Amino acid sequence: MGGCISAPVKAGRIISRRLHYDNRPKPLPENNLVSPRSTSIQVGNVLKNPTGNNIREKYQIGNVLKNPTGNNIREKYQIGKELGRGEFGVTYKCYEKETWDAFACKTISKAKLKTEIDIEDVRREVEIMRHLPKHPNIVSFKEAYEDKDAVYLVMELCEGGELFDRIVTKGHYTERAAAMVTKTILEIVKVCHDHGVIHRDLKPENFLFADAGENSQLKAIDFGLSIFFEPDHRFSEIVGSPYYMAPEVLRRNYGAEVDVWSAGVILFILLCGVPPFWAETEEGIAHAIVGGKIDFARDPWPRVSEQAKELVKGMLDQNPYNRLTVEEVLEHPWIQNARDVPNVNLGENVGAKIKQFSLMNKFKKRVLRVVADNLPDEQVDGIKQMFYMMDTDNTGDLTFEELKNGLHHIGQPLPDPDVRMLMDAADIDGNGTLSIEEFVAMSIHLIKTGNDEHLSQAFRFFDKNHNGYIEFDELKDAMVHDNLGPNNEQIIKDIISDADLDQDGRISYEEFKAMMKSGMDWKMASRQYSRAMLNALSMKLIKDKSIQLKT
Repeated sequence: MGGCISAPVKAGRIISRRLHYDNRPKPLPENNLVSPRSTSIQVGNVLKNPTGNNIREKYQIGNVLKNPTGNNIREKYQIGKELGRGEFGVTYKCYEKETWDAFACKTISKAKLKTEIDIEDVRREVEIMRHLPKHPNIVSFKEAYEDKDAVYLVMELCEGGELFDRIVTKGHYTERAAAMVTKTILEIVKVCHDHGVIHRDLKPENFLFADAGENSQLKAIDFGLSIFFEPDHRFSEIVGSPYYMAPEVLRRNYGAEVDVWSAGVILFILLCGVPPFWAETEEGIAHAIVGGKIDFARDPWPRVSEQAKELVKGMLDQNPYNRLTVEEVLEHPWIQNARDVPNVNLGENVGAKIKQFSLMNKFKKRVLRVVADNLPDEQVDGIKQMFYMMDTDNTGDLTFEELKNGLHHIGQPLPDPDVRMLMDAADIDGNGTLSIEEFVAMSIHLIKTGNDEHLSQAFRFFDKNHNGYIEFDELKDAMVHDNLGPNNEQIIKDIISDADLDQDGRISYEEFKAMMKSGMDWKMASRQYSRAMLNALSMKLIKDKSIQLKT
């Protein structure tokens, strides 16, 4: 694993190890390193030292939405069963009391919104969903509520399952089916771009079918990382999911062309079952993306039409200015004649690979939720106390020297390059220092993902009978809310089979740990972790000039 990754992860272990032994809230040390201060922080409107009083820091979550429908969703809706969980909350089935019509209610816990960036993402998601027009392939937004604990987004209910789940259920897959799905995705992208919105996070998990019917509409459901844009407007913020991220995002200079790239990655997976750019680490994935080498030699590519391969190459052009536009993709003969594309089965291996790619990520993300839900508040308090100890000049921000000296003070010195990488990773706003929000958010996500102790704790969550193995019934019970579909028992068996290296029908802790440490998607399920790690990685690649666009 490269240096740019090892430094932040190592720092995560440093923070976690110290707090494991010393995680109770304590008064601030009375020495020349720390001065007590007033730090009432209101997330949403960040206020530092608003009074001169010595009060303990606390987070007060203010209003997230600008104009919610109301503050009591239960007056109008009855909340039903859980449909799924994400980093910030839970989606439920709900019913409008007056009509008994069913909807989905995405419930976002304010306690999970750790930074101003998180809050702005939610606020912008609502604005974008209100702004986009009614379209058969975009989930319909109904209204939003907000109370002191959560934000509630009421939208169209989609019960047909994820894109890849439908492919797996069918058991066979053809080039024609891939063409039809790709056409739909690009039509969604065109609607977004025509209305001044870049999606920025196109991936298979963000597409659901409306119902279980054979001719059900495919719908885009998640606009949490989308952003408004003007023609020729360029962005530098690193967002998205690594496998689907365009190279210019890592170069910190991108526009609407990134959506065509992401759609091209989905098309590549639809045709062969695996991502075009893959590695075991964030740095490996990034180098593969900027390297841009596409392999059409391996099975099943010899059975794929030349038109399809030509389109894939055009959508995955390294240079965004040479890349096919949305309009050019939609006008391509392979898309224009999607219903006439060869209906030849691409082979059982494609379906099997898509199945494996999809199922293991479901399990890994479930593990991440378990880790996140079990991080104690005392540990967060300890992180804040560590920030105060390091902030020797009491400015409310950590400089490079303060972070370096602070790590030395707690007995965990790091060399300058590793401290710099940690700074780059955590400094989300790019001002060269770390605010308490940045330090806390980064530390929490490093602890969640970089520590064997937390993996062990998550393993025990699944291992209900404490015999040292995750067995079929235990995994089935743990994933009961994950909507695995009608073939859920076979899916559980497939997950176990994939992780079960010695093929004894169950998952040991060593097998569990090996599974969690392979691939990056489970880590990137954390939006803050994804931003921070890729932020640091992008800086490293820019500095060593390995990310420059080839002409």
